[in-house]
Amino acid sequence: MGEERETHRRRPPPESRTRVEDRPERRRPTAHDRLRPAEAAPAALQQIAGLTGREPQGIVSMEPSDEGWVVGVEIVEDRRIPSSTDVLALYEIELDGEGELLSYARKRRYARGKSDSGEMPQ
Repeated sequence: MGEERETHRRRPPPESRTRVEDRPERRRPTAHDRLRPAEAAPAALQQIAGLTGREPQGIVSMEPSDEGWVVGVEIVEDRRIPSSTDVLALYEIELDGEGELLSYARKRRYARGKSDSGEMPQ
């Protein structure tokens, strides 16, 4: 019959292993390391489109946070005819200083033709 091979992993010698206390510490991004707004905006659009599977309309707000950036993105949630009656949603996306998603939440839904007060624009 064929040769049977026994496979197993050998542990590296103790002197070549990295000890927990020898590992570099993860440091939080500083203001100097922070993603710039022009980099954070497309990162937020890409993240929310991938998560929701819906088409972002654009960035509506952006502000720095302790962790990185909080970005407001408007998304079409329900396409209708005519398009002036589409249902939009405002999502808030929080990114860290490297552009990675920390959290997101839908803040509100509204018809495209409605103003913030809920009234039709004149």
